[in-house]
Amino acid sequence: MKDYAMLALLLDRLIHGTVLIYRGPEEWRREAGARPAPDPGELAGLADRLLDGEPSPYMAAQLRAMRAVARHLAGERLPLAGFAGEVLGVRPGWRPEEEFARAHDLLDRALPKGPGTLAVRLAAWQDVHRLTRMELLPELVAEAAAECRARTEALVGLPDSDRLDCRVVGGVPYHAAGHHDGGSRSTIYVNGDLPFNVADLLYVVAHEGYPGHIAESLVISRTGLPEQRVRFMLSPSFLVSEGLGLCAQEIVFPGGQAREWLDSAVLPRLGIRPDGADLAAIHTFRNVVWGVWANAAFLAAEGRPDGEVAAYLSRWALLSEEEAGLALAHVRPSVLTPYLFGYSEGWRVVKERIGTPDQIRHLLSGRALP
Repeated sequence: MKDYAMLALLLDRLIHGTVLIYRGPEEWRREAGARPAPDPGELAGLADRLLDGEPSPYMAAQLRAMRAVARHLAGERLPLAGFAGEVLGVRPGWRPEEEFARAHDLLDRALPKGPGTLAVRLAAWQDVHRLTRMELLPELVAEAAAECRARTEALVGLPDSDRLDCRVVGGVPYHAAGHHDGGSRSTIYVNGDLPFNVADLLYVVAHEGYPGHIAESLVISRTGLPEQRVRFMLSPSFLVSEGLGLCAQEIVFPGGQAREWLDSAVLPRLGIRPDGADLAAIHTFRNVVWGVWANAAFLAAEGRPDGEVAAYLSRWALLSEEEAGLALAHVRPSVLTPYLFGYSEGWRVVKERIGTPDQIRHLLSGRALP
C-alpha cells in the first residue's frame, strides 16, 4: 500500500493537483515531498512492478492510469485516443456532428421562444437567470443541498449525516467543486469570479454534492477499500465519478422535477419569473456538448490552427468568441488532455447504469469501472 501511495504522491509532485484524495499517513506525504525530484521513467517502472503483484481491480485500473501518465511524462507520446484510453479505461473517438445537431434541436425546443440565433437565445436565457446578489449563494446552495441529500437518502441511503458549507472563492480554475473534508464536514466551493445561473443551482449542487462527488466520498470513507484512500485524478474512477456527477440531477430530480422545485422554492423570491424552459433538456444539451470539447481536443492534437478549433467550439458548443478563445487552453495537447474525455465519455458510460437503486449504490461505492 505504501508504494502505491508514494507513486501517486510523487506523480502529484510532477503534475500538482492530480491526487484528488489522500487519506493515508501524513509521514508518507512528507516523505514523498522530501525525496529528490521524481524521475517519470522510474515511476512507470514502479507501476509495472505493482501491477505484477496482482492488485485488486480498482488498484490495477489506477496503476495502469498512473503508468500511462508517467510514460507520457518520460517522453512516450501515444496518439491522443490511445493515451486517453490508457488513462481512463475507455478509448474515446470522434463524436459525429449529428449528435450535436440533435442537441441543438433539443435546446431550441427547451428555451423560451425569442429573436436571434440559438446561441443568442441561450445567452439571453442565462442572463435572465444570473444571480445578481452573490451574497445569497451560500444560502441557496444550502437549501438545494438539503433537498438533494434528502432525495438521495430516500433513493439509495447514505452514511451518517454530514454538515455542508458553501464557500464562494476566487482565482480558481473551476466553476464549482465538492469536497468531503473528512468526518462529518463537507464543502461546496463556487467560483465567485464567474456568473452563476440560478437555473443551474440543482444541476451544480447535485453534481458536486448529492448524489455526486460528496455523496460518493461519504460512501467511500465508510465502506471503501484501503487503496481508495488515495485517488489519482486521471484514471477510470475519475471518468465514472464525473459521469455520475453529470447524471446526478437526473437521478434525484427526474423529468421536470428540478424545474418545479426551483419555480416554487427559489425563483420567486429572487424576482425571476418562471419561463417554462425545459431544464432537463437544457442540461442534457450541456452534457452532450462535452463531446464538442473532446472533438476540439482531437483537432488541436492534429495541429489545426487555433482559429479553426475556436470556430468549431463556437459552432457546436455555442460559445462566444471570448469563451472559445479561453477554451483553447483546455483543449491543446498536454498530459492533462484526458481530463476532458472524463466528462464526455463518463456521461455516456454512466447514463446507461442509473436504472436501479442498486446500480446507483455501486456507482457511489467508487469501485465501478468503465
